[in-house]
Amino acid sequence: MRHCIYPGTFDPITYGHLDVLARAVKLFDRVTLAIAHNPGKSPMFSPEERVELIKPNIAQHANVEITTFSGLLVDFAVEQKADAIIRGLRALSDFEFEFNMALMNRHLNASIETIFVMPAEAYSYTSSHLMKQVARYGGDVAKFVPPNVAAALTEASVSP
Repeated sequence: MRHCIYPGTFDPITYGHLDVLARAVKLFDRVTLAIAHNPGKSPMFSPEERVELIKPNIAQHANVEITTFSGLLVDFAVEQKADAIIRGLRALSDFEFEFNMALMNRHLNASIETIFVMPAEAYSYTSSHLMKQVARYGGDVAKFVPPNVAAALTEASVSP
């Protein structure tokens, strides 16, 4: 059974993330969507809130599970008995960072492959950071995030 880890902060999850996940589901028998604890990114939502925001949006995928992790991604992948890490590439600007990360992961554990997947063109310019910024200033993010996520962004943006 082929298993991959789809890691990210997913703060919040976007349709671009879900598009990459749908592609991973076609390639692997089992996909673990792994929410990273990354306080350095100043997350808007706690890892537990992100899990709850994501759950209804992955329910149609029977072979997807969701969890959180901290520490080195390759260690988590080995612990989960994964064959690969899947990463989305939106634009050329993502490539350098992701390429360096993949090489470091390979250095740390050569048995875990990294696979890059491009989301649909419609999502190539969206990011969680951008969604938070737009929502914070009252912009409409409904085209880029699921309805429950848009509502959570709006609520979090107006809360003190």
